[in-house]
This record gives sequence, C-alpha cells and structure tokens, in this order.
Amino acid sequence: MATHLTLFYDGGCPLCVREMRHLKALDQARGQNLAFENIWASDFSQRFPHVDIAEANRILHAQTADGTMLYGLDVTHAAWSAVGRGWLTAPLRWPLLRWLADHGYLGFARYRNRISKLITGKERCLECSLDE
Repeated sequence: MATHLTLFYDGGCPLCVREMRHLKALDQARGQNLAFENIWASDFSQRFPHVDIAEANRILHAQTADGTMLYGLDVTHAAWSAVGRGWLTAPLRWPLLRWLADHGYLGFARYRNRISKLITGKERCLECSLDE
C-alpha cells in the first residue's frame, strides 16, 4: 500500500522520536501508510523545499498523498487514524474541545524539550533514530 501521510518530525527531540517510533511500529503492522521525515536531515530542505523548517520545528507538520499540508493536532489525529487508533485522538478534533486542545498543544510543542527531559531524561539528542 502506498504511503498516504508523511510526518515531518523533530529528530532531535527524544519525546518526539519516541512518539514516531510508536507510530512506526503500529504502522508496520497495518501496511505502512506512514512515512517519517526528520526535519534536521542534511538533505531535508532539498527534498522538501515547501516545508519551512522553523515552522515545522514549532509545530508538527505532515503532508497527505494529494499534497495537502496538515499541522499540529490535525497531524496527530491523521497519523493515529492511519494506524487504526484514530478513536484515541478524535475527541481532540471535536468542535467544543478543538480550541482548548489546539492551544494546549501549542504550549506542549513550545516546551517539548523540557517535557522530554522530565519524561525521557534527555532534553535533546544529536539525532535520535526511529530504529532504536
């Protein structure tokens, strides 16, 4: 099956990479609908010139197979839906919760390195691998 969602993630964030590893493992069991691209890869800008690295570092970005860009929790919901677990994130997209969830996500994204230090013991890594 062809990839239908490409996730652009911060490969230097241990917490972000942990999430991508989890999604990758679930995706492999379901037919590999997801592709994972580290925004800090040396050739990222050449391969994805339409993705602003500074913005992708600020909030999660993804691209659907038809070229549509998704951002923030829309990416999270699309990715979890692709691995058959969209029901876990669907409430974050409900109209009454969406605004709160999106603002909460922006705070989380802004402080993700500090949060990563609390959860994983590491604030940053030179390049965390999805294959570890």
